[in-house]
Amino acid sequence: MTEAQILEQLRTVNDPELHKDLVSLNMVKGISIKDNGIVAIAIELTTPACPLKDQIRRDIESAVRQLGEEVQGIEIEFTANVQASPQQKAAENNPLPGVKNIVAVGAGKGGVGKSTVAVNLAVGLARQGASVGLMDGDIYGPSLPTMLGLDKHTAYMSTEKRIVPFGEHGIKSMTIGKLVDPGKALIWRGPMAHGAFQRLATQTDWGDLDYLIIDLPPGTGDVPLTMSQILPLAGAVVVCTPQKVAQDDARRAIAMFQQLNIAVLGVVENMSYFIGDDGKEYDIFGRDGAQAMAQELNIPVLGAIPINMALRRNSDSGDPTSNFTGDGKLAEELEVLVKNFAACISVEVLGGDQRQPTLTISG
Repeated sequence: MTEAQILEQLRTVNDPELHKDLVSLNMVKGISIKDNGIVAIAIELTTPACPLKDQIRRDIESAVRQLGEEVQGIEIEFTANVQASPQQKAAENNPLPGVKNIVAVGAGKGGVGKSTVAVNLAVGLARQGASVGLMDGDIYGPSLPTMLGLDKHTAYMSTEKRIVPFGEHGIKSMTIGKLVDPGKALIWRGPMAHGAFQRLATQTDWGDLDYLIIDLPPGTGDVPLTMSQILPLAGAVVVCTPQKVAQDDARRAIAMFQQLNIAVLGVVENMSYFIGDDGKEYDIFGRDGAQAMAQELNIPVLGAIPINMALRRNSDSGDPTSNFTGDGKLAEELEVLVKNFAACISVEVLGGDQRQPTLTISG
């Protein structure tokens, strides 16, 4: 048994989402054979939130064991290196060169839980080991001061005259809500909205990030247009509730992103169902409407989030981390969302035309 033979076996193992073998994708970073017949393999994934890591492990073990009885055991070490989006690599005069993937979270209408999705997506990615930033681009109604518990924080400038982001829940964050009087009505004309968004995005010292999540204001107004002009976006996520009136507005948001040449990575169905004290699931706003819309438009569904008392309570108290450590059903749904999102980004960045990863929706 030689390292070359092991490498050849690994050529038969495909990444389940990218549909190419691990060797061609340059994911094999090391092979060694120990004296006791143990084969050690180092694999570098495209995201720390890879949803199919266990399947890749099983496929590697199956392929290597075909070399026969000389293989006394297999040790696989996984690391991750998030790749920068093609848009980021191609951008001229890039205002955020250290950010590998910039993703907008938008919605066609307000009140569908867009900020809830953005916050929990950012925190969930960080919990998987990614470096994440979260920008509150909703300059009309910023939610991050409450949802991240930023009341005691004060924004300040670095010696380089850059806005220093807040560090809570494992992520970097910035919001217009901490740069203005909290009791002041935020009334912005078009140029003012453009300037406020641009300052938040480009003058915040984000540093090096795997993902920067931008929580947009609802609708199809000035801010998304400004964003598309100044930032190299890897894609967008659209949030929708199950009922038809929300789907109609979500379709407009999807059309807006497509018209701006921003890839729609997927749809999240929020308020998908409610679990009562009796344990029964209630479809208060209908169910699977957003999923049906996404299927019709050939867009992945990233997840379905239930109406959950713990989610509301943790959002109001500024403790999104507890969404992943408390209620089991809620944590499960959020982890599905995070891993499906990470899969879609990897496919978008590395998969060429292979833009439909294998996704699983629980519930």
